[in-house]
Amino acid sequence: MGVHTYGLMGVDWEERVNFDRLRGERLGRAKAALAATELGGLLCFDMYNIRYITSTNIGEWARDKLSRFTLLPRGDEPIMWDFGSAARHHELYCPWLGGGRSRAGISLLRGAMTPDTGQAEDVALKIKRELEARGLHKAPLGVDVIELPILYALQKEGIKVVDGQQVMQAARRIKMRDEIILLNTACMMVDATYEKLYRAMRPGARENELVALAANTLYTLGSEDVEGVNAIGGERCSPHPHIFSDRALRPGDPAYFDIIHSYMGYRTCYYRSFAVGSASPALGDAYKRCREYLDMAIAMMKPGITTADIAGIWPRAQEFGFPNEEACFGLQYGHGVGLSVWEQPVISRLVSLDHPVSIEAGMVVALETFWPASDGWSAARIEEEVLVTETGHEVITRFPAETLLVAGAPYWTGTGPLPSTRELEPGLGGGR
Repeated sequence: MGVHTYGLMGVDWEERVNFDRLRGERLGRAKAALAATELGGLLCFDMYNIRYITSTNIGEWARDKLSRFTLLPRGDEPIMWDFGSAARHHELYCPWLGGGRSRAGISLLRGAMTPDTGQAEDVALKIKRELEARGLHKAPLGVDVIELPILYALQKEGIKVVDGQQVMQAARRIKMRDEIILLNTACMMVDATYEKLYRAMRPGARENELVALAANTLYTLGSEDVEGVNAIGGERCSPHPHIFSDRALRPGDPAYFDIIHSYMGYRTCYYRSFAVGSASPALGDAYKRCREYLDMAIAMMKPGITTADIAGIWPRAQEFGFPNEEACFGLQYGHGVGLSVWEQPVISRLVSLDHPVSIEAGMVVALETFWPASDGWSAARIEEEVLVTETGHEVITRFPAETLLVAGAPYWTGTGPLPSTRELEPGLGGGR
């Protein structure tokens, strides 16, 4: 194993995650990506880009508010604007920002601040002053995501706003040593969560109860945010609804889960499939095919191949019941994982065959496959996270998934245990 698993504490007798190094290397990557462009600076409202550049965080409740922002000027250090009390906290406890670089400032809170407040114009003036002070106001300004009134206010001030997302994606694409350790640690927490889920799955357990168990396990282990737990059971498995419900599991049900959470900001995307009590031959066949497509992709992962090479071995949409690749997007899929759950590179027949991207050492890529069963209602879904190394790859998701696992206590009859492979038919409790 090339990637080490450590405890969650800092210790003096072993180097684990070096956060000073992590902060410096992330900012260095962002500066280098900016320097390779003609931009005068990067203005970021995306929480993930803000954290990458400034190593500040105020909790996941702010993730979708677009309320805080940072400016990384060309050739200079970042300036952070945040909720007033948060800005004061950064000033006291984030010395790497430097004096005077953590400031109070607020955007429009996704429209909650009405236009007459002048907040959009205030944000634009704050940015213009900093660019003018450095002679950068005539160069294009890269922005990742933005509320339209702020965009218009910047343009009114004579600032040319262009796409800055690709600059930050380029900076974040290759993971550094400490990022890899944190991603691996996040996977370890999901390993443990699947152990709890496997032991809890049985007839009568509801999807929402299993989501609660997963969230409790992750937060107890030290998760920073449980972004989502997909818990899908029974006839909800095909087509994949991408959301859990209050449905109770029944004997013979398929059940699959996707666990997305973060540790120190670094996320997982990690599916596993199970059968409850027993597995039908149809589900077993679907799982085998799902696993084959996944294993073929994993075996290919090494520097020098492209996303088109991987997407090309996956089945066409029409082979598993969809009219085109857009209709089944995300079912045979790959994506980078880092501070956000979907990063570059994206691997899909929808885009990769015509627009291939090279696979590079240091990428951490989640590969996920799906296959519907011939019974018309069950399905298999599996995902592994793969670190691309200089010579190949390493899988960092470790909960067993080589073959379909059957969860729940075995049933005993007068002549012995009920077979774990059992065809569900009308009259045997399996009528759908």
